[in-house]
This record gives sequence, structure tokens and C-alpha cells, in this order.
Amino acid sequence: MTPVIVALFDDYGIADRVRTELVAGGFPTDRVELTSLMETGQADAQPGDAFVARVANYFHTLLDQGEEFHGNADAIARRVRRGNSAIAVHPRFDYEIESARQILHRNHPVAVEEILQ
Repeated sequence: MTPVIVALFDDYGIADRVRTELVAGGFPTDRVELTSLMETGQADAQPGDAFVARVANYFHTLLDQGEEFHGNADAIARRVRRGNSAIAVHPRFDYEIESARQILHRNHPVAVEEILQ
């Protein structure tokens, strides 16, 4: 599995600031993704005729890995379609996991989903 932490924020501005903070903290830009109505990001690369389908496919790709199914993919996709913004971080090392957690939680996400193993 590919480790990922997804944090959901009420406000696009906060999510954008969190992305900047993660990159300034050492995460490469290709391992920090923002998805929202204002900035569709990697969701646009997913199959589907409309944003509704693409954003759902994107979060299922991130969160449904291997034999495990995480029902939170649909919940996060629904909230993004309703105006929340999501940051997905792809940490590679334990210290990156801790760094990402600290930055994300310092900015008060409304939900966090972690797939680390």
C-alpha cells in the first residue's frame, strides 16, 4: 500500500495555506495534493464524465488500497462536492508521517483519514 493522509477542511483558503506549509516543511509538490471545487487537482485525471464521478474515483484510488475498503472515500468525496477542501499527503518515512500530522492537525481539519500500512 502507498501511505496517504487525507485531511478535510471547511475553507479553501485554509487548505491552500496548509499545502504551502507542507511544501515549505519539505514535502515535494508532487506528494501534496489539494482537491476542492475551486481547484480540482488530481481528481481531473480520473475517469468520469463529471466532477462528481471524478472526485469519487480519486478518493477511492487513494483510500481503497489492496483488500481493504474504506467507506470514508465516499464521505470525503461528498464533502468536497459540497464545498469542503481536501489535502492529500503522501509521506514516505516515519518522520514525514509525524510532520504531516502536526501540520494538518495544527490547522484544525474537520476530518482526517490515514492509510499508512
